[in-house]
Amino acid sequence: MAMEVTQILLNAQSIDGNVRKHAEDSIKQFQEQNLPSFFLSLSGELANDDKPVESRKLAGLILKNALDAKEQHRKFELVQSWVTLDTAVKAQIKTCLLQTLSSAVSDARSTASQVIAKIAGIELPQKQWPELIVSLLSNIHQQAANVRQATLETLGYLCEEVSPNVVDQDQVNKILTAVVQGMNASEGNNDVRLAATRALYNALGFAQANFSNDMERDYIMRVVCEATLSPEVKIRQAAFECLVSISSTYYEKLAHYIQDIFNITAKAVREDEEPVALQAIEFWSSICDEEIDILEDYGGDFTGDSAIPCFYFIKQALPALVPMLLETLLKQEEDQDQDEGAWNIAMAGGTCLGLVARTVGDDIVPLVMPFIEENITKPEWRQREAATYAFGSILEGPSPDKLTPIVNVALTFMLAALTKDPNNHVKDTTAWTLGRIFEFLHGSTIDSPIITQANCQQIITVLLQSMKDVPNVAEKACGALYFLAQGFEEGGPSSTLTPFFQEIVQALLTVTHREDASESRLRTAAYETLNEVVRCSTDETASMVLHLVPIIMMELHKTLEGQKLSSDEREKQSELQGLLCGCLQVIIQKLGSSEPTKYLFMQYADQIMELYLRVFACRSATVHEEAMLAIGALAYATGPDFAKYMPEFYKYLEMGLQNFEEYQVCAVTVGVVGDICRALEDQILPYCDGIMTQLLKNLSSNQLHRSVKPPIFSCFGDIALAIGENFKKYLMYAMPMLQSAAELSAHTSGADDDLVDYTNSLRNGILEAYSGIFQGFKNSPETQLLIPFALHILQFLDSIYMEKDMDDVVMKTAVGVLGDLADTLGSNAGTLIQQSLSSKDFLDECLSSDDHLIKESAEWAKLAISRAISV
Repeated sequence: MAMEVTQILLNAQSIDGNVRKHAEDSIKQFQEQNLPSFFLSLSGELANDDKPVESRKLAGLILKNALDAKEQHRKFELVQSWVTLDTAVKAQIKTCLLQTLSSAVSDARSTASQVIAKIAGIELPQKQWPELIVSLLSNIHQQAANVRQATLETLGYLCEEVSPNVVDQDQVNKILTAVVQGMNASEGNNDVRLAATRALYNALGFAQANFSNDMERDYIMRVVCEATLSPEVKIRQAAFECLVSISSTYYEKLAHYIQDIFNITAKAVREDEEPVALQAIEFWSSICDEEIDILEDYGGDFTGDSAIPCFYFIKQALPALVPMLLETLLKQEEDQDQDEGAWNIAMAGGTCLGLVARTVGDDIVPLVMPFIEENITKPEWRQREAATYAFGSILEGPSPDKLTPIVNVALTFMLAALTKDPNNHVKDTTAWTLGRIFEFLHGSTIDSPIITQANCQQIITVLLQSMKDVPNVAEKACGALYFLAQGFEEGGPSSTLTPFFQEIVQALLTVTHREDASESRLRTAAYETLNEVVRCSTDETASMVLHLVPIIMMELHKTLEGQKLSSDEREKQSELQGLLCGCLQVIIQKLGSSEPTKYLFMQYADQIMELYLRVFACRSATVHEEAMLAIGALAYATGPDFAKYMPEFYKYLEMGLQNFEEYQVCAVTVGVVGDICRALEDQILPYCDGIMTQLLKNLSSNQLHRSVKPPIFSCFGDIALAIGENFKKYLMYAMPMLQSAAELSAHTSGADDDLVDYTNSLRNGILEAYSGIFQGFKNSPETQLLIPFALHILQFLDSIYMEKDMDDVVMKTAVGVLGDLADTLGSNAGTLIQQSLSSKDFLDECLSSDDHLIKESAEWAKLAISRAISV
């Protein structure tokens, strides 16, 4: 095989499908049967300058994919395969890879760089391959530009693969020195400068100490700013990407440089090529993001304790920044594809303007209004569209009091423009802006509401008329109607929209049947809007919502007729089935929430269930998720009557629980098990062995996506609550799983925000399981089976309280579990709670919480504990 590797790699790129498949199978077989030889052959191929470029490039790509994967379980397997390779074999492979950095072929060098970084990502954290960085740094001093370029590229990829704490500060300093020297204007080779600039982008996370040193920071910033003026467009773009990264990583260090950066970015936005200008705008969007976060975290109340103070860069730059961004809005492209929403300077400028509005609030309005007034009626479409886009962009941020008088004047003008403007771009942006008005200002001011009885008729007439326009305009009109309906969600028994309900529903259904409804997401937008109109409807329109049921059922039935479809048609059909299942779900939830309509809806339940079962039989993952959610709504609406559907439905429930590939389907199915448990209570018992077996199997598998674990634990609680003491047969399996997950989730010091969020969702799932189990066993003679677990649960509660990183949801569930323990176990728990390290402090903290739900749970827990102690 090793001798034929070149030919097989070339065959794997053949246009002949059979030749290609045979070669791919041979490669896979080689990897599985002789991994050391496989790695050696591929690294040898990559390093050999006599071999064809195509085979070398593919060899490197296969090597890279043999070391890493997106799925965590697969990545773990590949890493273990590398770790267990013979040391001498690994050394030989590394030598080949480092040798390739001197190759005359740039593709081979670039691929080798990536593979070296992947190996470094595995070995450096294990204190292996310590000579790598030294070896790479020695390459930097070579005369050959191609070696310097490849080495800088490798250092960049290496910084992307390993975390900063893996490399000691002395080596970090040397890497940064090499990278910054490579960026310097004195470096005569543009390929080297580009590789260095891109490497700096990845290395910035390593430069904490260097950015804290004034001289070193000044030097890095000077070199980056000089690189933004390079004659090479790619170098300028990469330099601005570095500035964007610096703005978020080192915001607090920027005050000294901000004026110079403004001058550089303004020049780039006005004069440079689009890829560079886009990054220059992105710098200011990034600064906005930072300041919005800081102001939200501290509410503008800065003290010496604040982690990062707000420097109000946006506020200071406002008089110059806003005009610059407004200019970008006039740079629309005549043929910009509104279906794809292609990103261009005008869109980037409008997005940034919106972020500026959120950052500075009312201060932006007087700076933007003259531009709007000057351009909104101009004969040139670009000016009208830019003025409308500017207006829509600043609607989130300023206070309703500041915007409402302006919007009240503008609304009539915009409704007229939506129907009468001759240009599609202008109409598209006008409909989007109306949607923003309804989203952010609808009902925000009681004294001077935007939507009144007087103008509602005109608004609806215009939106329904625009839904007959070209797809992109019609889609935005649907979006505007969506937010208009949403604004009446909090309404009383009647709504301003009620008289128009039938007309709106009919218009939306008509849109879904348009021949061009698949363009610009139009059909999806129409169904989403229909769902929102139904969700926000009042009791007065309940009979009309009921009439929708057979209409949507008929639409779903049509998609299930047995004609043969091409793969493209099948995909579109699946998408439509998903939309129809989603629509039925919303209708069921609406009708199932009150007794009179629930009773009337029940006549359709059997037919709906039959349709869902036929949808499941199509075996489409796209629809499976939506259909599952709809089943959950049906179970809630039908209650105990859902039992008659279980014999037929169970196989699809099991299929969803086994679906690791589409983990969202698996998670949704787990949630539906909970819905069914609540509906059926102990009638779920005959299916529990199968469900619990599958859930436990899922938790034991390293293929399970981590996001599915919290709902599985929560589901244990739902099952226990439904079947009570019958859950005892599962305790010996479920409790150890909960305990080990609890131990893992208890200690998260130093974790990043994402991990803390995930840990909190995991803790909440575990606590919901405990809560359901204890409530399920309450007043049962089998209660004593839970006593051995009480101490561990209290230790878990102690540890998460000590961590001080639980969110409000976990806090409420945790104090509830404390109460459940006392309520179910009585005196057996009372003594343990009194001995607990932090139960009293935790309870006191919850009792004084501002969140009334936490306080309510805590008061109940306090009562349960005092009863348990006094027994």
